[in-house]
Amino acid sequence: MYSNEDKQLAKKILNFSCELQEGQNVMLQLVGLNGIGLLRALAEEARAMNANPFVNIEDAEIRRLLMETGSVDFWKNQAEVEGLPLMEQMDAFVGIRASLNIYENSATSKEANKAYSDHYGKPVHSEERVKNTNWVVLRYPSEAFAMNAKMPTQQFREFYYNACLLDYSELAEAMKPLHERLDQTDIIQLKGEGTDIEFSVKGQNWIPCFGKRNIPDGELFSSPVLDSVNGHITYAPTVYQGKPFEFVKLEVKDGVVVDFDSSNNEALEEILDTDAGARRFGEFSFGLNPIIKEPMYDILFDEKIYGSNHLTLGNDYEEAANGNESSIHWDLVCIGADVYLDGEKIRDGRQFITDDLKGLNPEAFLE
Repeated sequence: MYSNEDKQLAKKILNFSCELQEGQNVMLQLVGLNGIGLLRALAEEARAMNANPFVNIEDAEIRRLLMETGSVDFWKNQAEVEGLPLMEQMDAFVGIRASLNIYENSATSKEANKAYSDHYGKPVHSEERVKNTNWVVLRYPSEAFAMNAKMPTQQFREFYYNACLLDYSELAEAMKPLHERLDQTDIIQLKGEGTDIEFSVKGQNWIPCFGKRNIPDGELFSSPVLDSVNGHITYAPTVYQGKPFEFVKLEVKDGVVVDFDSSNNEALEEILDTDAGARRFGEFSFGLNPIIKEPMYDILFDEKIYGSNHLTLGNDYEEAANGNESSIHWDLVCIGADVYLDGEKIRDGRQFITDDLKGLNPEAFLE
């Protein structure tokens, strides 16, 4: 059995996001067991479309065990024997992250995370899945997820499906004026409480995101010119590699993090020391989902918060590259900073203030 909301979501994922066609192969991966209803709905919908679902169910605690004990040789073998041969046969991929404990992997060492990232995550997902399939990744609602969002369970479920089932075609249209401006922009400045930072995006490629790869979606991203980032920035609460941070503050000079503070400096320093690229920035984005208001310790939601930006530590994306390479990609979110494009203020806190961009404000979009 599955809910009507899961049926709607399955149809949206396979038809709109993955654009799945008759006869194609689609991997349906569930990590954590509480998302089984959505998995059933996806499998049923794929078969109704006469597509070929390949179902992969992973228990979150077994996954943690493998993460904690996996070595370079282990992950190379996993990739060569199972990961790559199967992924190379896929036309589409749906990844449901349904673990009940977002801190499940908090004890995994830096070395173990790097072994997985370099020798399984990169070849199987970054190189094969991302480049050669129509893929979607999403979380699944639970009591634990609602608790992190500080909402009653039923209220959170309603919020979750509203955010995920947004009219992404309408959002895509609303993004176009901002996209046009950014294509002509050299210097971006963010100014707010604990934040005063600037960087160049001159000549960089901008990518609008409206439900084709992440659910929920709603962002417009690029990357800063690598050595141009200067100033300081304060980020909202976040979790990375299972490690919680109530705040993160970075001091940046010529594109490199030179000083930092956080609620967990030992963990932060370990992440920053992963490799040379971990102290540089591989992405900059505007969060534009009008439903998502506050951080909930889940980056698939938090990076889409309206009135936010994420200036991301670590690896760039090939479609909006700036030359940064790293084993990490940490989407840290800054909420409510004023935004200036080449000296013109376009956003006051979380509200766009120029006539051409007011359509991105929640009250206009949701009228």
